[in-house]
Amino acid sequence: MAAKLSGSGGGRYQEDMNSDINVTPFVDVMLVLLIIFMVAAPLAAVTVKVDLPPAVAKPSTNPPKPVYISIQANGRLFIMDKPTDLASLGDDLRAHLGDRRNPTKERIFIRADKDVLYGDFMGVMNMLQDNQFYSVALVGEDKRK
Repeated sequence: MAAKLSGSGGGRYQEDMNSDINVTPFVDVMLVLLIIFMVAAPLAAVTVKVDLPPAVAKPSTNPPKPVYISIQANGRLFIMDKPTDLASLGDDLRAHLGDRRNPTKERIFIRADKDVLYGDFMGVMNMLQDNQFYSVALVGEDKRK
């Protein structure tokens, strides 16, 4: 805010308020930014011309059907719809995956009841890791509408 000293008026040094906004610094900054973008924009463009060959890729096959492990509230385990138990989970999972190229690289989806005990869930996770199944995803219910 600026003050203007004038000799006229009531007192010896009466101060009148100057309420004009000085936009010069704002305009200066905007012009500098404009120049920077005008110089930088051509540098970001690719100027090397290359005649690319057409890409002819075979359509990908359908991904394999996902494998679900379900844990009920009472602790019962299922691989897809087939019942299993914790001790034979790794062998049953390998048998279910069968002829897939890298069965331990497959993503395993875990569906667990919301009332499952934490110990039961961790038992399944530990058994999967002991059998080299490290790609695990948890399935939850989507409540968005």
